[in-house]
Amino acid sequence: MNPGPKQTMIKITEIQAKSILNKSKIYDYCVNCYTGCQLNCRYCYAALFMRRYSGHSEPWGAFVDVKVNAPEVLEKQALKAKKGVVWLSSVCDAYQPLEAKYNLTRRCLEILAAARFPASVQTKSVLVLRDIDVFKKFEDIQVGFTVATDDELTARLFEPGASPVAERIEALGVLKTNGIRTFAFVGPLLPGNPEKLVAALEGKADEILIDRMNYLDTIKAFYLRHNLGQAMSDAFFADQTKRLVAELRNRNMKFEIVWEYNPGSSSETK
Repeated sequence: MNPGPKQTMIKITEIQAKSILNKSKIYDYCVNCYTGCQLNCRYCYAALFMRRYSGHSEPWGAFVDVKVNAPEVLEKQALKAKKGVVWLSSVCDAYQPLEAKYNLTRRCLEILAAARFPASVQTKSVLVLRDIDVFKKFEDIQVGFTVATDDELTARLFEPGASPVAERIEALGVLKTNGIRTFAFVGPLLPGNPEKLVAALEGKADEILIDRMNYLDTIKAFYLRHNLGQAMSDAFFADQTKRLVAELRNRNMKFEIVWEYNPGSSSETK
């Protein structure tokens, strides 16, 4: 199992957290055992504010604060909190390479399962397969991968620290075979072949979520530097979505569009 390429020149700091189970605008709660992320995705929205929030001067992807007391803090909070869906994670990848050493995500998941909290896990790392035994302890859990393209070169360009696309899709199949409810987040839409991506996901992801690239102004220079200007256009996102939807319908696969693809209908589902 390869959790992703090794990172160099990264500042690792062990810290004490005051709170771990925090309110989320996407789900009821989020749990982030790390501040910063080794995957260093070029489009990550967390990069827009996490350096300022954490007080770091290093570039995004060059630092990680490890909340070594996360399980202990979560255990106390879970005793008092109202039950709700917990997202792992909102501003980092819960299975970035450091998780193989610290096991903080795993320990937090064990606490959430024991406290009977539903959970949604989203990652780009096949290290997630390590915790299948913990997922099986949940009454309600879904585990998914971000898979924004079928093209390995494009994925490596935008997501340098993530597991290869083929490994992520294979891992989805392993999770599903083990009885875990799965999803694929196809977003932000990157250049690639939508039909091939859908074919690869068939039988492995129970649901597909589709989203466009957001915060384009912050990554425009990166696109242009790599001659990908056309992939920033509304026409590109609409075309990619249209092709995905056609193939998903052809294969009778469940999906949801989470951006405003059709005027007045931002959540076309099947």
